[in-house]
Amino acid sequence: MKKSIIITAGGIGKRMGGELPKQFLLLGAKPVLIHTLERFFDFDPTAQLIVTLPKDWVIYWKELLVRFNIRIPHELVDGGTERFHSIQNALAICNGDQIAIHDGVRPLVSLETIARCFEGLKTSKAVVPVLPLKDSLRMGTLENSESVDRSLHYLVHTPQCFEASILQKAYERGYQAHFTDDASVVEEIGIGPLLVLSNEENIKITSQIDLKILHALLEP
Repeated sequence: MKKSIIITAGGIGKRMGGELPKQFLLLGAKPVLIHTLERFFDFDPTAQLIVTLPKDWVIYWKELLVRFNIRIPHELVDGGTERFHSIQNALAICNGDQIAIHDGVRPLVSLETIARCFEGLKTSKAVVPVLPLKDSLRMGTLENSESVDRSLHYLVHTPQCFEASILQKAYERGYQAHFTDDASVVEEIGIGPLLVLSNEENIKITSQIDLKILHALLEP
């Protein structure tokens, strides 16, 4: 089946500090977003690759592609006000029967994780990669809390994969503040996801410590 892969990089990374959005920070010898783009091209060079970017950073991205000699075919769409709107913009040009959506700042997703997500679409209309919790979990406030059974909770990763028709239908509805990922959008139309195992290196860069960990993981 034809695959469309949306790589979301529409944010400007305010939590990281600094002027350069986190998707453009160097990780090893290349910017983070280039690592991510290459990972999905390696998985399936025939897939339609779409990258959402802040409009003001498109020229900078094109300059990076030249500087690092990146010739991977992909399409660009403007990032929206919210991630939801970025995905809507990308869906308008998707031509695949199956659609994956991945955070551009998760550069070390494994090929095995990507494969498990698409494989899950053989039996489910929506698939989400997760990891079980390792730490104990408490719910409440600093003053009043209670222990929670961690075996009932998971860390949610990307890529999240969907039948194209299901995802398109879900995104025809309006944005709601409680949407935290694409699976939560699809759940609004009654479709619950199949959970599959992610890889621990599939870290989302949200702080400087995340970037340091990924640097360490890339060291030989």
